[in-house]
Amino acid sequence: MIIVGAGAAGLYTGLCLPSHYRVAILSKDLPQRSASDWAQGGLAAVTAPDDSADLHYADTLKAGADLCEPAAVRLLVESAPRCVASLLELGVAFDRTNDHLALTLEAAHSRHRVLHAADTTGRAIVTTLLEQVLQRPNLEILAQSLAVDLWRDREGHCCGLLLLQGQQLRWLAARAVILACGGGGQVFSQTTNPALSTGDGVALAGRAGAKLRDLEFFQFHPTALVWPGAPRFLISEAVRGEGAHVVDAQGDRFLFRYDDRGELAPREIVSRAIYRHLLETGTEQVWLDLRPIPAATVEHRFPNILQKCRRWGLDPLQQPLPIAPAAHYWMGGVYTNLNGATTCPGLYAVGETACTGVHGANRLASNSLLECLVFGRQFQNLQLPAAIAASSRLDSVHPLSVMGDRDRWKKQRQALQDLVWKAAGICRDADRLQAALAQVEVWQADLDAEPLSQAIAAIPLGQTQQLDGLDAEALRDWGELRNLLAIAQLILKSADFRTESRGGHYRSDYPKSNPGWRVHTDVQSGRWGTTAIGP
Repeated sequence: MIIVGAGAAGLYTGLCLPSHYRVAILSKDLPQRSASDWAQGGLAAVTAPDDSADLHYADTLKAGADLCEPAAVRLLVESAPRCVASLLELGVAFDRTNDHLALTLEAAHSRHRVLHAADTTGRAIVTTLLEQVLQRPNLEILAQSLAVDLWRDREGHCCGLLLLQGQQLRWLAARAVILACGGGGQVFSQTTNPALSTGDGVALAGRAGAKLRDLEFFQFHPTALVWPGAPRFLISEAVRGEGAHVVDAQGDRFLFRYDDRGELAPREIVSRAIYRHLLETGTEQVWLDLRPIPAATVEHRFPNILQKCRRWGLDPLQQPLPIAPAAHYWMGGVYTNLNGATTCPGLYAVGETACTGVHGANRLASNSLLECLVFGRQFQNLQLPAAIAASSRLDSVHPLSVMGDRDRWKKQRQALQDLVWKAAGICRDADRLQAALAQVEVWQADLDAEPLSQAIAAIPLGQTQQLDGLDAEALRDWGELRNLLAIAQLILKSADFRTESRGGHYRSDYPKSNPGWRVHTDVQSGRWGTTAIGP
C-alpha cells in the first residue's frame, strides 16, 4: 500500500493499518516539516465530567453552518476519547493540571475540551507518531518523494502512482493508495500553511476522476502575524480562549460590533469582522493583545509563540501583536465515505485532503487533528483484494532530457497566489472570480504545453526515467505549480457556482445564506453539481 503524506493523518493511518500490509509512506519533504507539525492549538475531545459527546456534536454542527454530515460528526465526537487514549498510550505528553489532562476553551466550543502540549500540540503528536512508525518493520518512509499522477487500470481501479524521487520518475504499484497530503493554503498569497501545502491530494484525485466536494469552503484564520520579514505565523486560537483581546489602533475591542461573542465568535465571523474593519479604516493590520492573560500563563501555555515573536523583535508580554487574517484550513477536499473510500476503487483519503463531512462550511477549532486520528483509525480493519495485476518490479532506467524555466515557474506561482487571494479570499464576487478563472485556465494551458509537461505525460506505463537537464528542486517546483493551478481552477469555479454566503464562503454579491443552497457542491470529471445533506 502507499500513503501519500507523512503528517498526523498519514502516520497514524500507517500505524492503524493491519500489520500484514507492507506500506510505503511518501513524504514530499522531511516528515518533520508537515503542516500537522505547525498545529498549535490542540485536539478537541470530551474528557471532562461536565462535557459530553452530545455537546461536542452540537458545537460542531453549529460551527459548520448547516452543512455538516451528522453521521460523520457523530463518529468524530464519539471516537475522540478512544483516540486520546491511543495517543497517551503511544507516549504523547499532553499538558496536565495536577493528575488531570489540562483543557482550554477555544472559539465556538461550549466547554473547555481542547487538549494541548503547550502551543506545539501538532509537533508533539507528529514526533511521537514518527517514532512509532520508524519502529514498525512493515512501514517505510520515502522522503522527498512527489506523487505526480495516480495509476489506474483499464477498469478504473487505482493500482499505484507515478513517483518523482530526486530526478528519477518511476511507477510504483500498490493494492491501494491513501491520500493524506494535507491542505492547499499555498494557493493564496496570505496563508499560515507551510510551503509544501499545495493541494497535491485534491489535484491527484481530480485528475483521476474521483469526486471532490465543497472546494469553495476555505477557513481564514483571523490572527496571523503581520511583520516585515516574518512569515504569516499563526497566533493560536487558544490565545483568545485564554483571554487575549483583539483591538484596533485606538485600543477598541471592535469585534463586539459584529458579534456579541467578540473574540470567541467562530473564526469566519472574526476574520470577516477584521477584514471589514481594515477596509473601513484603510489600515493593514489590527492588534492581538496578550497582556490581559497572566504572564506566567502565557509563558507556560505559549512558549513557541513567545519564542517566535521574540526572534522577530516582538515581545507579546510587553506589546500587542500586529495581525490580519490569512488562509488556514480547507474544509473541502476529496469526497470519502466514513471508511475513507473515494469514488475511485482502490483510492482512499484521510485528513485535510479528505472531505468527510465533519467540518461542513466552517471547521470547529481543534477538530482537524481529531479528524486525522478518528478517520485514520477507520483503516484498522481495511480489507483489500488478494492481488493486483500490476508489477512493482523496477524497470531499467531510461535517460530523458528535459527543459524548463524554474524562475518563470516561481514567478507564476507568486502571481497565481496573489490572484487567488484577491479573487477568492475572504470576500468574493462573480466578476473577480470569473476574471481570475479565465486567467488561471490560460496559465494551465501554457504549462500543459511546455516540453517538460509533454514529456512526462508521454512516459510509458511501467517505465522508469532519469530526468536530465533540471535538478530535483526545479522538478518539484513544476509539480507543485501544476497542482496549484489545478486547485485554483477548482476553488474559483466552485466559489462562482455557489451563489450564496455560508461559513467560510462569503459572496459580497450574495451576502446571505440561502436555504436552497443547504447542499454539498460536488465536482467530478469537470462537472459541477449538488448533493443533499445526509440524515
